[in-house]
Amino acid sequence: MKRLNGKTVALCGQRKSEELSKLIENLGGVALVRPAQGTVFLDEAIVEGEIKALVEGSFEWFIFTTGIGTDKLYQTAVNMGLGERFIDALKNAKVAARGYKTVNMLKKLGIVPDVRDDDGSTAGLIRQLKNVQLSGCHVALQLHGDPAPALLAFLEEQGASYKEILPYRHTPPNQEVMKQLVDEIVNGKVDAVNFTSTPQARFLMAYAKEQGLEEKVLHAFSTNVIAVSVGKVTAQALREVGIERIVVPEEERMGSAIIALVHYFQEK
Repeated sequence: MKRLNGKTVALCGQRKSEELSKLIENLGGVALVRPAQGTVFLDEAIVEGEIKALVEGSFEWFIFTTGIGTDKLYQTAVNMGLGERFIDALKNAKVAARGYKTVNMLKKLGIVPDVRDDDGSTAGLIRQLKNVQLSGCHVALQLHGDPAPALLAFLEEQGASYKEILPYRHTPPNQEVMKQLVDEIVNGKVDAVNFTSTPQARFLMAYAKEQGLEEKVLHAFSTNVIAVSVGKVTAQALREVGIERIVVPEEERMGSAIIALVHYFQEK
């Protein structure tokens, strides 16, 4: 049986942490839940205002970047009695999507994207959008709690106007938890750290920098602690903060990332 043989894995995500902990334990490892991002807050009043703008039919393009954000917009529209009008607005426009979760969510609404990324990343979505005419178009852009400078710059270059829609946002993590996690990384108390979203990488390294421990944390990740990323987008965020040794699964799933980690340790 494939096992993690007593390896200790820190989990930076809150979502599905119980399931992942159980999987790690079943594989012989030890799981430590260390959320490296805070609660996601949804401001209903702001989202309702966004929905009203979306259903007015003034957008030629809708770009969705996360499944959870797409679902939140739809559920809010339903609660406002505008569910059908929301879907009609999508059907009467062109739709682009990043990531399989976003595509699956749109499929549930009966929408097949006109454009989708080629590799699950924002860069992959931009590559595919280069094949369509966006000049002069009004674009509704659903983001995922973070700015997307590359995507915004691309739309500006193409001569499109856009409205950013952020149905949720990420808040800083608990400082005590971050202190604990950084201590565990620096002192070799963990063998791997599992990242499931881009803010986790940024929040971790921002905290390490504030404490004057950035170099020690990066040294640990380059030697005895391996970073595990749920997918390519999160892996890119890790590289941007200086973490280069990363296990990335072929299939962007949380469970797949843990299995990829098993294979990494076996090959090592």
